[in-house]
Amino acid sequence: MEPQNISNGNTWFQLMKPRDPNQEHRQASFLELFFDLCFVVAIAQAAAQLHHSIAENHLVSGIISFSMVFFAIWWAWMNFTWFASAYDNDDLPFRIATFVQITGALILAAGVQQGFINQNFNTIFIGYLVMRVALASLWVRAAFHDPDRKKTNLRYAIGISVAMVGWGIMFATNYWPVWGFVIMAGIELAVPAWAEYSDPTPWHPGHIAERYGLLTIIVLGESVLAATNAVQVTLNEQGTEFNALLSVIAGGLLILFSFWWLYFSKSAHQFLNSRKIAFIWGYGHYFIFASVAAVGAGLAVNIDHVSAHTAISNFVASTVITVPVAFFLVMLWLFHLRPHKMGTAQAILFLAGAGAVLATSFISSTILVTGLITAGIVGCNEIIFRRHQ
Repeated sequence: MEPQNISNGNTWFQLMKPRDPNQEHRQASFLELFFDLCFVVAIAQAAAQLHHSIAENHLVSGIISFSMVFFAIWWAWMNFTWFASAYDNDDLPFRIATFVQITGALILAAGVQQGFINQNFNTIFIGYLVMRVALASLWVRAAFHDPDRKKTNLRYAIGISVAMVGWGIMFATNYWPVWGFVIMAGIELAVPAWAEYSDPTPWHPGHIAERYGLLTIIVLGESVLAATNAVQVTLNEQGTEFNALLSVIAGGLLILFSFWWLYFSKSAHQFLNSRKIAFIWGYGHYFIFASVAAVGAGLAVNIDHVSAHTAISNFVASTVITVPVAFFLVMLWLFHLRPHKMGTAQAILFLAGAGAVLATSFISSTILVTGLITAGIVGCNEIIFRRHQ
């Protein structure tokens, strides 16, 4: 069903009626694309800080900070994406609320460096507060315009507001322990499950699959940008091993091209037909997105390593690529490809491929060999799909 106008001829203010989950040719709006692009800033900041942490041999603290910061970015994107799929009516109040959330995302991006350096999430909290005010108002508005799901929508508004109280306590005390972050992240993840238990919102499977695909492309693009910037810096240095640099570049491109091919080999909308599956698939993408961003940081680290601008060993330089690549392969199969039920052959392909990638950590030309392995997985995966068809 299409949104209905409050008054005849007034297209600026419309009832926030639920969108039709079976609408044909439902596509991401230009406003949603703009929203995604603004999140590139935050993702790029997180990947850049991970790059610098690894290069300075602060591997463990860098991974912990990256996991926390990337969760904050991903979860903010998730909240808006699923709401918009169910209730986007593109009227004036909705657009203004979306712009407010974009503003909050930019504030969040400005606080990424503080989150990495000393795990100070004060600025990120302020960005979240701005976004949550807008999002909670949208859920309340949807509750009044969609009486059948009033309980569900009010649960969302109450849940995210209560969660902000928990974050606010850490903000007020200026104390952001990892255990506190984990507890609050668990509460955040529980809100949609609690809200949707009453009466599910009418999200659109094809639209959701497209939105996730678009963010995948954005994160892949950020990885390309990170590697390109590192190459530019390296080329200005004297004594760079150009053969080693070319090996990193060629292998990195093979890895990123393979990631794109594998992710878009099948569309998720074919199996997004239940609330349980949607939750598992949607939440699992945290690991998919984070691993792609980590690969971009790893490529930048290895380009720095070629020009002797890092404080890490060759083995560590190899693992910051092989570990996230192997992790991506496993998570992609587990959450995005396994539901298509291609059989044990595909499971063996991805799990064995991940193991082969990890094994390359102990050899030279790690990135090039890893790229060749991922390209081989692409070819074998296509054969499996065609045999299944």
